[in-house]
Amino acid sequence: MTTYLNKSKAIVIGGGMAGLMTARVLSDHYGEVLIVEKDDFPSGPDLRPGTPQAFHPHRSTARGKSITERLFPGYELDLAAQGCPSSLNKDVYFLNQHGSLEMKYDRNDIKFSRAVLEWTIRQRVKAISNVCFLPRHDVIRLLTTPDRSAVTGVQVRDRDQSKQEKALTADLVIDTSGRSSKLSVWLIDLGYEVPKPDLLKVSLGYSTRRYKVPSHLTHLIDKWDVINLQGQPASGTFTGVFSFIEDQIAEVLLYRPGGNYPPTDAAEFELAVEQLPSRIISEIVRDLEPISSPRGFRIPELYCHRYEKMPRWPAGLLVLGDAYCIYDPIFGQGMTMAAIAAEILETCLSERNGDFRPDWEHGVLNRIKEAIEPAFWLNCTADLRWEGVEYEGSDSRTGDAFSREYMELCLKQATSKPDWQLYGLYWAVNTLSVSPRHLLNPQTAIQVLSASDEGKRLLAELKANDERSVEAILEELLPRFSETPFESAKQ
Repeated sequence: MTTYLNKSKAIVIGGGMAGLMTARVLSDHYGEVLIVEKDDFPSGPDLRPGTPQAFHPHRSTARGKSITERLFPGYELDLAAQGCPSSLNKDVYFLNQHGSLEMKYDRNDIKFSRAVLEWTIRQRVKAISNVCFLPRHDVIRLLTTPDRSAVTGVQVRDRDQSKQEKALTADLVIDTSGRSSKLSVWLIDLGYEVPKPDLLKVSLGYSTRRYKVPSHLTHLIDKWDVINLQGQPASGTFTGVFSFIEDQIAEVLLYRPGGNYPPTDAAEFELAVEQLPSRIISEIVRDLEPISSPRGFRIPELYCHRYEKMPRWPAGLLVLGDAYCIYDPIFGQGMTMAAIAAEILETCLSERNGDFRPDWEHGVLNRIKEAIEPAFWLNCTADLRWEGVEYEGSDSRTGDAFSREYMELCLKQATSKPDWQLYGLYWAVNTLSVSPRHLLNPQTAIQVLSASDEGKRLLAELKANDERSVEAILEELLPRFSETPFESAKQ
């Protein structure tokens, strides 16, 4: 049952995945939802100029898929109709510096390119009667009340030759414009104090090449889900990932933080694939047909805005997705975090039930930030293992050397034995399916640390100059995050 008033209106800035999921949620609570997008939307599954990262691999975690399925029931059937393959019962191979793991993938997940996924979801949103699209328009500033305490809409400019401007009014404006967001500048121009964002100076780069699978080798699609050869910080090697998308196309990604970027020259790219810690990927792709040159993407730093800490925040304004925080793409958390934020927005709108509540928007930002914090921390903890990566921010939990060593020991113990239960837990935490507390608690930490000489050394160092129990020391050392963002995942 909807709770909106027929004349109420919401504007979403940005028509990517975060914007589409946000519009879907808003459509149940507002009489009209308008998506303003700077790009022209392609007529079919194709890349948009405003998403240079879209060529590279994308995936949804189990939690992200669950939320997307609830918002768009049966969307994976639409993906399958576009030629996207399933992962069910296919081989998974992981290799890292501690060993390797092989398994059968036990979920029926559909593999896709970003272009096909976005087109599929956009078609679903276009079918919602109270959602409209305004492509090829730039949002140039926020409109506000005279005292600037509330946002009342946006000023937009047509991207055609006329450059015509117009004002669009709304009861709620949500920025989902991603990396191109100008929200901080707009807020500063309106006289608001905007804290500096937390930064992970990661200097990461990745390159992707796509290959057509010849008809006599299509059995490879039936065999493989993913091959992931993880780079080793100690030796500075690239990560290499092999997988399939729609239309019998394979893709290979090379990745590394720290400023040593993978090549985009075709010959150098193929040589780098051959030099990965295992030749399993190079032996497969040598028989495939390249259909593109390698394409690169560079990210100098990851940011996490601190909007929730602003002493004043205008009514009628929200932000989510990459406009709030961006993540290292290798972990595949971006679309999942956008889905989680849309779900939080949905909960907050239902709780409000159409009533005006002072500072409601600030409360939504706080709840979204509770979900962001563990994801950004996991990114920082993993990437700070690499030489040349630095953290600059206000969160004392980030950059902690003990937590970094502990997480590495979790991966080592899970891989080297292997310990499938621990590996499953490690994977569930890193894909945001369960709270980090499942790993970051004294009982689990003692079990992990006690299982190796390296871990026992860390425990001894903790006790050396501290008379408290190990449990008490670990309780203080291990970071804590809110459990609230993970409560919906239990349902």
